[in-house]
Amino acid sequence: MVNPGLLELLGLFSLVTFVGSLLVVPWVIGRMPADYFVNHWRQVDQSHTRHPVVALVSFVLRNVFGFLLFLAGFAMLFLPGQGLLTMLIGVCLLNFPGKRTLLNKIVQNPSVQRGLNWIRRKQGKELFLFVVAIDRGR
Repeated sequence: MVNPGLLELLGLFSLVTFVGSLLVVPWVIGRMPADYFVNHWRQVDQSHTRHPVVALVSFVLRNVFGFLLFLAGFAMLFLPGQGLLTMLIGVCLLNFPGKRTLLNKIVQNPSVQRGLNWIRRKQGKELFLFVVAIDRGR
C-alpha cells in the first residue's frame, strides 16, 4: 500500500524544487559575468589569495549550495523544473578536479548555450561568451 504521507512529501518536494528553480536559476545566471565560461578560472585563482578563514567559509558554503542545486537539478530530470540548467549552476558552484573540462564540455552543447542566453536575453543582460571547441580529429 502507498503511504499517503510519502506522496504528500514528494509532491511538496516537487513543488519546492520547481518554484525554486524558476527563481534561483535565472537569478544566478543573471548575476554571472558574460565571460564566465571564458575567464572564470582567473577569478577562482584570485579567490585563493583571501584570508584563510574567509576562503574556507566561502569554499564550504559554495560547495554545499552547489551540491544542493545539483541534487535538485537531478531530481528535476524526473520532476517538473529546469533540471539541466539547475545541475549546470550547481556544477559551476562546486570545486572538484576536472570541473573546468566538464563545464567546457557541457557548455559546448548548442541547446545549453541557447538556454543560458535565452535567460540572459530576457533579463536584458549581455549574452554569454563561450570557448570555441577545436576538433582535433579524434
